[in-house]
Formats: sequence, C-alpha cells, structure tokens
Amino acid sequence: MRYRNPLTELHTHSVINQVPIRENWNLFETDLAIQEALNREGAGWATELCSKFGGVLGTEEMDEHARLANVHSPVLRSFNARGARIDAVDFHPSYHHIFRTARSHQTHSVAWTAERGGHVAHTVLEYLLGQVEGGICCPMTMTYAVLPALKNHSDLYKQLAPKLLSSKYDPRMCPISEKSAITMGMAMTEKQGGSDVRANQTVAQFVSGDRYTLKGHKWFCSAPMSDAFLTLAQLPEGLSCFFVPRWLEDGRRNPIYIQRLKDKLGNRSNASAEIEYHDTEAILIGPAGRGVPTIIDMVHHTRLDCAMAAVGLMRRAIVEAVYHANHRSAFGGRLIDKPLMKNVLADMIVEQEAAVMMVMRMARAYDSHSQSDQQFARLGVAIAKYWTNKRCSALVNEAMECLGGAGYIEESILPRLYREAPLNGIWEGSGNVICLDVLRTIIKSPEALDVLHSEVASACQQNPTLGDRLRQTLKQIQSDNPEVQARRIVENLALILQGSLLMTHGHPEVAKAFLSNRFDASGLAYGTLGLDIDLDCILGRYSSVY
Repeated sequence: MRYRNPLTELHTHSVINQVPIRENWNLFETDLAIQEALNREGAGWATELCSKFGGVLGTEEMDEHARLANVHSPVLRSFNARGARIDAVDFHPSYHHIFRTARSHQTHSVAWTAERGGHVAHTVLEYLLGQVEGGICCPMTMTYAVLPALKNHSDLYKQLAPKLLSSKYDPRMCPISEKSAITMGMAMTEKQGGSDVRANQTVAQFVSGDRYTLKGHKWFCSAPMSDAFLTLAQLPEGLSCFFVPRWLEDGRRNPIYIQRLKDKLGNRSNASAEIEYHDTEAILIGPAGRGVPTIIDMVHHTRLDCAMAAVGLMRRAIVEAVYHANHRSAFGGRLIDKPLMKNVLADMIVEQEAAVMMVMRMARAYDSHSQSDQQFARLGVAIAKYWTNKRCSALVNEAMECLGGAGYIEESILPRLYREAPLNGIWEGSGNVICLDVLRTIIKSPEALDVLHSEVASACQQNPTLGDRLRQTLKQIQSDNPEVQARRIVENLALILQGSLLMTHGHPEVAKAFLSNRFDASGLAYGTLGLDIDLDCILGRYSSVY
C-alpha cells in the first residue's frame, strides 16, 4: 500500500478575499499630482526621464532589491585578512543595484546639468526613489547638495564636479583620481553638541596653504563609504569647513577610523557611523571661521530633499492603502466603497497633494535666480521640511491601519515606511531647530517674510479663513516671546502656504477639502472630512493604482 502523508492533503478552506500581488506599475505615470507639479513648476521637459525612472522603480525586481538591501544591513570590516586596518563597509549587491540605477537616471545630477527646471526634476526623481528605498536617498542627496559648498574652493570644484555629476557608479575603495564617479558624505555632529555644532571639539592644525590635519570624534557620519566628506572643525578663527577625502593623492588611506555603525530604527540599508579623525588630512573650504555659513549651502539643498522624502513616503503609503481597499471586501462590500474608509483615504490624499504643492513650489524657487525667490526658498524650505515630516508618521500609521494586521507584518512595505517616516524630521535639523531657524530668518531678514506674504496675499484676500490665520500668525511673530510659539507659527505658515497653492493651482475638490478641514481643530484625525466633500472625486485621482 502506498504511504499517504496527511499533511500534504490538509485543506481547511479555500483562500479567498486576499489582495493580489501588484504586478509591475509606473510610479510616475500613476501619480496625477506629481505629473501636474512637474509641468506647472517648469520641468515638463523631464516627463520622459521621470516616466522611465518610475517604470524601473515599479518593477517587482526593484521591490525585491529594496527588501534585500534592508534585510541585509551594511557590515563594518575594520581589518583585512592580514590585520591591516581598512575601515570598509560592505553592502548587499541589491544596495549597489539600486544606487547604480538612481545615478544612471540622473537623480543626483539633473539639478545642475539641466538648462531649466533642474531642481524641480531632481525633486521628482528623489520623490520617486524614496517610495522604494530611502537608504539610497541619503548619499544621493549629499552628492547632489555638496556642489554649492564646493564652489567656495574653485580648484577643488573644477576637479570634483565632473565625477560628482557622472551618471556612472563606482563603489571601489581607491583614490578619487582613479575613479570614474564619486559620492559625498557629511560629518558634522559630535557627542557633546548634537545640533549645536558650534560646541564641536574637533580641531584643525595648519600644515601649509589650504592643507590641515584634523583630530577629533564625530558622533554621526552619514554614508561613511563615501569618497569624501564635508566636516566641521575648530580653528583659532572659529568653526571652519573642511573637505576630507577617504584616500590621499599618493594612494595612501587617509586615517579616518570607523568606530562602529549605528543600529538605527529605520534607513537600515544605509550606513551611519561614528568616526575618529587622527591626524587626518583635510582641505579648508571657504574662509577660516566661517564653517557654518559655508556648509549651510549644502544643508540648504539637503533640506529640500528631506521635505520631499516625507511626501514620497506618504504617497507610497496611500498607494498601498488604496490598492488594498479596492481589492479587499468586508461587511458585505469592498472596503473602498465604505463611506468611512472613503473619508480616511480621501483625507490622506488631500494631505499628500497639499504637501506636493508646497515642496514643488520650493523646488521652483531653487531654480530661480531672482533674489526674492532665493529668499523665499531659504525660508520656505525650512517651513516645508518641518511640516511635511510632522504629518508623515501619522499618515503612514493611518495607511497601515487601513490594511489591519496585513499592514503590520514585514511582507508589507508599510513597516519599512513607518520606520523610515521619522528620519527626515530628525536629519538636517529636528523640529525645534528648524522652527528656531525659521524664526531667526524672519527676525534677521524680515524681507523673507515679505516675500512669503506676497506669495499668499491674493489667496488670503479671497479666502477669509486664510486671511484670518495669516493675521493671527503675524501677531504671534511680533509678540514679546515668539520662541515659545515657534512651532505654532511655522505650522500656520505651512498651512497658509498650502491653502494658497491649492486655491491657485490645485484640484478644486482637494482644495475645498483642505480649506474646510485643516483650519478647524475639531477634526484632528484623518477621516474627518465634512459631508459636503465629494470623496469619490478625490479618490478618483488614485484610480490608476487600483
């Protein structure tokens, strides 16, 4: 008699009402808000580039690469087999695959190589990339953002710019002169100071010309596998900015000692490290004692990406929630047809589209050469970074709840998005630092607030709610103790700016929902839109992801 294994015949029920695995899709072509923004803000010429990148990122293969890059975190190799110190960081092949793909689609370079609308195109590419894998965005952003700071050293800029802008990817550990392309990192903060970089204790010793040696410890070094870093160290004149290469011109390793990799909540595919400088060779960038103003040119650009990264995370989270609700049934019908679920999904869409509006307007200001737009960008990007990141974590959490238990397990992308959500609110200045920066800018350069006022004036005249909120905010700024109200001030400025942009350029029903809900403290959770909002109309903007 043939043996029968009862385990192979176990059959308790038929598997039904499960959401199908989504086949290949295009992240750009299914996103009406970002397509509209790309054209509206002056980079319609980049549609084909963004569409190609969106198609590559939407493949099942790319999702698997992103999963593997996060499951297999970077590993520090301090020594080689012969006991020599090498301070190398090993990455999973999937990490390199995504990095190579992002560079080949000009994510890091188009802002500087395009004749017009380069920052708008760059911001869309970063937005798409972050929906799949946030860890690549960190070194990609720094490689993009370092170029304005390097212009403070013209010879170094001429030498490095072609390799920073190259569409190639060269992860080899070797001197810059031998490489076809390079990436940049940053090392600013120290144990005793954190965001207060003026408390830094790393010191620089003069050698000759613009050459120095550094000694000190850095608490956070972003992307330690990079070919070079911008860093801050003390000179007699004060805190100064330095360029620190991993390898020296004669082929020797520069003594940069990686003490450990950080065990982070999220952003697991990317390495962050503590490092030691010990007679580490460096080149002074910008005037001695002017380190913060020099490196702030880099920070100003990384903040644009920090603001948009949160918006990309929101988009991917909503896509997952909408797709699930469209294919899952409960209580006698599809989830997406249930009135309360419609309200939750539509409310999240309103939030995300308002955020797209605000950050993409900032990107256009970066592309402009007018003084007023540059002032607007300096103030506006800080406002945008603060607010999009404050809204991101709550939205991703809500999207996860739309999936229930299925959204809480690692087979869903939502846990990874949720771990990623707080990152950009912390990087390049956490909430209080950003709000104080905004307040300092307004007080130091009141013309920046005048430019923002001009931006929203027409909408505030047309809409009493916006006008009242603007008047309240101006009173808060002029009060005896504006610092204690700094978060309320920045939140109000963000809401006013978003409402103004939606009134002028947004989808009418999205604008109506935002203006009727975001200025009323009675509805603090997502899913509290009023009865007069056409939920189906708003949900229709996501119909292509069903």
